[in-house]
Amino acid sequence: MRRPSHTVIAVAAAIALTAAAAPTAQAGNPSGGTPTPGAPGIGDPLFPGSGNGGYRADHYTLDFDWQAPATAFPATTTIEATATQALSRFNLDFAGNTLLRVTVDGRPAITAREGDELVVTPARSLRKGHKFTVRVDYTADPTQQRHRDDAIETFGWIPTPDGTVIYPQPDGAKMIFPGNDHPSLRARTTVNITAADELTALSNGTLTHKRRAAPGRTRWTYDSRQPVAGQLFQLAVGKYTLIDSTAPDGTKLRDAVPPSLVDQVEQYRTLTPRHLEWVKNKLGPYPFDSYGLLVADTDLGVALETQTLSLVPKADLLGDKVNAERNMVHELVHQWTGDSVAIERWADLWLSEGHARYYERLYSEENGGANFEALMREAYRQHDIWRRDAGAPAEPTEPNLFKRMRYDGSALVFYALRAEVGDDTFAKIERAWATRERGRAASTADYIALASKVANRDLAPFLNAWVYGPKTPAMPGHPDWTVDPA
Repeated sequence: MRRPSHTVIAVAAAIALTAAAAPTAQAGNPSGGTPTPGAPGIGDPLFPGSGNGGYRADHYTLDFDWQAPATAFPATTTIEATATQALSRFNLDFAGNTLLRVTVDGRPAITAREGDELVVTPARSLRKGHKFTVRVDYTADPTQQRHRDDAIETFGWIPTPDGTVIYPQPDGAKMIFPGNDHPSLRARTTVNITAADELTALSNGTLTHKRRAAPGRTRWTYDSRQPVAGQLFQLAVGKYTLIDSTAPDGTKLRDAVPPSLVDQVEQYRTLTPRHLEWVKNKLGPYPFDSYGLLVADTDLGVALETQTLSLVPKADLLGDKVNAERNMVHELVHQWTGDSVAIERWADLWLSEGHARYYERLYSEENGGANFEALMREAYRQHDIWRRDAGAPAEPTEPNLFKRMRYDGSALVFYALRAEVGDDTFAKIERAWATRERGRAASTADYIALASKVANRDLAPFLNAWVYGPKTPAMPGHPDWTVDPA
């Protein structure tokens, strides 16, 4: 893992303002209090540096001038933001890359690199409520990667034979562009990607423009009408066959497949409409404008629910049908739980991954896969061991965040809840969660409160024991199930 050096870049025109920083701050804030620095994080215990305080990012315009695999290229990020306090300076999450210039409202700003933080001191302080624009020019490094010892493995820029895809989860978006890199902080995006004519560029949302940028180069523009979190952002460049269609409910479908893989993945890729209808029956209307699969010609071993365009390694669609469908349904379910209903803190990840694993297993059983109850009984047997090694479902630490407890161990919580309240009430809870919380960042406490309201009984004692307790509770309806000692 490469840590950027601590450098300070000062714009000459702004240096002269340093000595007069205090009076400038007062002059720039006739109301809203004395300007103070925005926090370098939002207070998430697992990733203290993720996100930033003092402002809200409302819209990102990202410009990428892609050149070639493993080749640095020009990039610009423009952030439209609103100050939530009187700001003397603020931070952006930004890792690696070569910083060139930063302006705030068109004026050069003083900047400092502190690890993965870019500290920005504007020429004039910002009053509370002020809408401001930050422009960051930099040289992007598409070789940046980091690694984790859990299900994530490698994240950041993932090379393909003729381009790249990105895997920004959990906090890798800062290697792609400067911003607020936390799952609860989302903003609309407009993404402009310029590349050679023979290549295709892809991002979240809808393709709004495709036009000639220069001889031999094409500019692709994508707009995401619904806000996107950094960990769900996608940027892909390479040779792809684009396949557009429409689901029975009118949802626009778009898949991007390397030409050499089109025929090989056809039988599984075309199952998306069936999967979409199945998940809708469980969780309600699809929450976005479009959906599709980005099939990655890489050795990447993990798929990712990048919003509206799930990243799926080719191996997931070249094996047997049961596993292919399991993986496809898992990432599709995330569009409801994890993408539309975001997690408020990283400790709430069990709500995202547990839901996806629960419905993936349920669908698989209905379509030739393993017996769901047998899988849950096995998860129950190991649950105390997982609690010891990776914490209770809602009590992870950063190193074990994406361990098995957040997947099978968390799916077991929903299985237990269904056994406790009955099939009909559980179905109502789940549909209410996906529809009432749509477009929000929600927490474990929010889920417990909503479940209690729908069930018309206090489920806090039951669910708290499952997601926070030191020992696995008894499984309702299964007195014969036993837990191996930890």
